[in-house]
Amino acid sequence: MNATSPEFKRLILPLLACALLVGAGVALILWSNQVLIVAKRQFATVSTERARNTERLLRIADEEREVKEKIAVYRQLTALGILGRERRLEWADAIKRIRAQRGLIDLRYRVAPQKTLFSVPGKPGTINFYASTMKVNLALLHEEDLFGFLNDLRSSGNAYYSIKRCTLGRTGVPPTAANLAARVNAECDIDLITVVDQGAKS
Repeated sequence: MNATSPEFKRLILPLLACALLVGAGVALILWSNQVLIVAKRQFATVSTERARNTERLLRIADEEREVKEKIAVYRQLTALGILGRERRLEWADAIKRIRAQRGLIDLRYRVAPQKTLFSVPGKPGTINFYASTMKVNLALLHEEDLFGFLNDLRSSGNAYYSIKRCTLGRTGVPPTAANLAARVNAECDIDLITVVDQGAKS
């Protein structure tokens, strides 16, 4: 068969159509590959962005939870009255009230000058903890009066009361129904702790 034969002439159009179809198929495959590459890049970008957004949301949720916990602690401290400057007048009023309510025979106390506590790990930079040591001498009918006094003192607020030391001793007075003299002496060292935020606006 040569180029001038009638059969060849009849095959020219089908061959051209076939070549065009093959070329179109190759072009379509190449275009599809490019579209697939672009789609994969876009998917990777979207996946990365989604992961970042998820991480941000988790971080925001953690921060929100932490803030709520700190607010709860702040409210507890506020309710206890231990935030801010020390309240010596309130301390004196509380001790006077407890002595009257409990009918304590004798109660004497002395509050030492305030000092800064340095052994507080992980505290924020503007937060300072202060302690004033109160030495208390009590004349009691029995030991339970001491526990009642300490419980009432802690419940009174205006500071966090940390009991450092308490010693008990007998007075030697014999117990009789008519004798209301003290039979127990108690001496306690109690730290009255307050928390001050130096960065808070007055």
